[in-house]
Amino acid sequence: MGQFMIKRALLMIPTMVAISFVAFLIITLPPGDFVDRIAATAAQDGDRMTDAEIGALREAYGLNRPLLIQYADWVWGMVSRGDFGTSFFYSLPVDQLIWDRLGLTSLLSILTLVFIWIVAIPIGIYSAVRKYSLGDYVFTFFGFIGLAVPNFLLALALLYISFRYLGLSVGGLFSPEYIDAPWSLAKFGDLMAHIWIPMIVLGTAGTAAVIRTIRANLLDELHRPYVTTARAKGMPEHRVLAKYPVRHALNPFVSSLNEIFVQIVSGSTIVSVVLGLQTTGPLLLEALKQEDMYLAATLIMFLGFMTVIGTLFSDILLAWLDPRIRRELSGGS
Repeated sequence: MGQFMIKRALLMIPTMVAISFVAFLIITLPPGDFVDRIAATAAQDGDRMTDAEIGALREAYGLNRPLLIQYADWVWGMVSRGDFGTSFFYSLPVDQLIWDRLGLTSLLSILTLVFIWIVAIPIGIYSAVRKYSLGDYVFTFFGFIGLAVPNFLLALALLYISFRYLGLSVGGLFSPEYIDAPWSLAKFGDLMAHIWIPMIVLGTAGTAAVIRTIRANLLDELHRPYVTTARAKGMPEHRVLAKYPVRHALNPFVSSLNEIFVQIVSGSTIVSVVLGLQTTGPLLLEALKQEDMYLAATLIMFLGFMTVIGTLFSDILLAWLDPRIRRELSGGS
């Protein structure tokens, strides 16, 4: 197991190199760059820039160099000095802009994943054990609604309900007085008071999908011979369920855990814009619109890194859950 974790951790290094290069390449593929955007904005204001001025600006930003040289300098700055470059649009070091937002994005993604587990696993087990009961039909109905309703529409609905009927303004992750305030217990409590709406919004579709997955997998396991044998031996029903079929039914769910995590991270951009969240989504969208190369590439790289970490966690959890995988990893038969 330890060798497996070390091997997967080492594989993360070339994976991250590939992600960083693809991220950098994607940002530079569209025609034009940040300087072209400056020139276009100036032209709209009636102030046309000369070719010499455009060339001087491009040289000042380092955009006149070959793409591979720009990428190599960016990577070397990260590795040697922890320097992710300077944001063209904000005129600030990239690390000053991203760390708080990356932390909030990670926290929101993890809490959403925990929310999905807490809600979906018990409901999925209940729906399988009480197949075709009233509760099963009710959960199935709400599950289909959760899959059908877009996240941003649910976000708007919850915003309206919370403001109209509860008298709460829950847009964003902080109250206005805490947005730029240093971290404290009061600011953390304010974050917890605001984070539940985006957590529910992002977790709804994932919860509905996981309920259906666990229900279908558990229905396949409930009538296996080993379950019948355990019951015949007089084992209590709750122990039969927990020790055998539920454990096996969770394997496909755990193996798809990374896919759910990726959907949470990638799907949070639109929801973050709608709710005004201080996460990476709005910042990445603005960086892409402004062709802010270093800021956008750094954000994409770190979001990719979160995905790689999610994959590693999913593999480790699956190996812990399934003894057959542990035996395979240890070289047993």
